[in-house]
Amino acid sequence: MDPTTRQRLVYELQELLTKGNAHVPFEDACTDVPAELLNKQVPGLPYTIWQVAEHVRIAQWDIVEFCLHAHHESPKWPEGYWPAPHESASSARWQATLAHIRQDRTRFLALLNDETQDLLAPLAHGTGQTLLREAHLIADHAAYHTGQIILLRRLLHDWE
Repeated sequence: MDPTTRQRLVYELQELLTKGNAHVPFEDACTDVPAELLNKQVPGLPYTIWQVAEHVRIAQWDIVEFCLHAHHESPKWPEGYWPAPHESASSARWQATLAHIRQDRTRFLALLNDETQDLLAPLAHGTGQTLLREAHLIADHAAYHTGQIILLRRLLHDWE
């Protein structure tokens, strides 16, 4: 891939991973959530706002670690990708979850911006995954769960 095409592709991936484009950005969906709603259960739903955000954190961390480290071992599916049903978060833990999401996204963006990385080459330790595919996976997964967070906030009367 020529450098200009790569640069344009990385720019578009950065936009996909950091902006909402056609939907609300993850950060906006998580802004100003009242502490009393972080762990509030909505009848009929198996997760809280914090549990969904923590799931995004765990899954994104796993993807980033997989891309960076050949010997990374993913958590056991599905239980390793979600906090335990009884787990809850304080305001500090909520902020830590959001900070880790930002930090791991920054690490992944640095990997995308590393010009020595071929975005289309299968990762040597994978089963056909590419950095391009993993970027789309992170963005798609975050967008899906951003919608869930907004829905939870609406059902809890905290979103217009």
